[in-house]
Amino acid sequence: MNSEIFSLSERLVSSSYVRQGLQARRAHEQLIRLLLQQGKCPEEEWSESTVELFLNELAVMDSNNFLGNCGVGEREGRVASGLVARRHYRLIHGIGRSGDIAAVQPKAAGSSLLNKITNSVVLDVLRFTGVRSVSSCFVVPMATGMSLTLCFLTLRHRRPGARFILWPRIDQKSCFKSMLTAGFEPVVIENVLEGDELRTNLEEVERKIEELGAENFLCVHSTTSCFAPRVPDRLEELAVLCAKHDIPHIVNNAYGMQSSKCMHLIQQGARVGRIDAFVQSLDKNFMVPVGGAIIAGFDENFIKEISKMYPGRASASPSLDVLITLLTLGANGYKKLLAERKELYGHLAQELSALAERHGERLLHTPHNPISLAMSLNRLQTHSTAAVTQLGSMLFTRQVSGARVVPLGVEQTVSGHTFRGFMSHACYFLGHIFNFKRQTISYIPELQCCIYCCRRARAAPDSHMQHAERRDHIGAGFVPGFFRERGEKGF
Repeated sequence: MNSEIFSLSERLVSSSYVRQGLQARRAHEQLIRLLLQQGKCPEEEWSESTVELFLNELAVMDSNNFLGNCGVGEREGRVASGLVARRHYRLIHGIGRSGDIAAVQPKAAGSSLLNKITNSVVLDVLRFTGVRSVSSCFVVPMATGMSLTLCFLTLRHRRPGARFILWPRIDQKSCFKSMLTAGFEPVVIENVLEGDELRTNLEEVERKIEELGAENFLCVHSTTSCFAPRVPDRLEELAVLCAKHDIPHIVNNAYGMQSSKCMHLIQQGARVGRIDAFVQSLDKNFMVPVGGAIIAGFDENFIKEISKMYPGRASASPSLDVLITLLTLGANGYKKLLAERKELYGHLAQELSALAERHGERLLHTPHNPISLAMSLNRLQTHSTAAVTQLGSMLFTRQVSGARVVPLGVEQTVSGHTFRGFMSHACYFLGHIFNFKRQTISYIPELQCCIYCCRRARAAPDSHMQHAERRDHIGAGFVPGFFRERGEKGF
């Protein structure tokens, strides 16, 4: 409704009431104006009514929503189900064009604006979470693994003779397969044990570069966020090596946006050496459905090259989801979540340390990992070989997900490559471990529930019969009770 419509409304309703409605409308419009003017995440949260007003205004700019539109092409934003149309706010055309995921669509000005403003808002979030010098980014409707593959395929055009990707080992299948899918041979660098931590073997990295030749490497593929006892790679040192040998550097920052330490490592790496692009997951960092990632970097031209490598148009769903989330949280709301995560990480470490000591185990000392914790399970093995993995299954049946048990000496073959000690990030780690990770969304009752179940499951006898008898006893009532305390926030 514009000023003319409000003036006409005064013929039917008292002008004082209409003016009041006009002022309310302008309050919403002022927020939208500032968003488009500044291109930054608003400091304060938006109401759902403001978000929906904005999305509806965008939708009417797309040709599929024009009154009297007659589309005769193969892609005209046709949707058979009204439920599907409402789910997407009738923003049906997606984003980008066949030659560039960031290009503007002539038939979809609203969807194109959604794409541009989302990328701008996300860039602002990357900056205030720690990577201040990042110059460009875009949201891509693929999860982290395929987004890494897109980066590698883009580098292929710059380094057509390259065969290898140098990769400090991280036991996560999609990271490894992202390199194979792009057609390259990973050169796996085993980590070195320093105290309880598994860290980047810089000497082996440099030796491999000298042995195989820098010109034969597509890039170094490093990692920030990971499960303990693995800790983030030595990004600054790797970035310096990449600059020294003129080798591109791609960073897997999957769930590192929530960690100021991980973001600082990327910022410092770019400052002292070379980082070409870093990739982070939308669902892990922004609590949205799976299926999106952010590709970001310090060279705007290279990030544009990556966006042009994406074949065809793309789904707008991840962009829509993350924009709605950031508008409803606001910058202050997102920063508050990050602060709470850091606080609860300390709480989890304290509780796990006490739990480990009670059972003759210990919390591993991994100060360089700001997201994940691990405790030993060496005494548990003395009961039976199955007792170690049984602990993980007992927790899962009690609705504790995310924690995982890592038995010693497991072998896993991924696309023809066999990893010894899989999930412990090394072929020689000396004991069973129990992993915990503290993600962006955090609730005290959730942690209390997890610790309680760990205590009870850890104390359970190894007899299969006794385990079956205790399963009902431990699970009865306690977990649902805590979920009720969490209320709507928990689900």
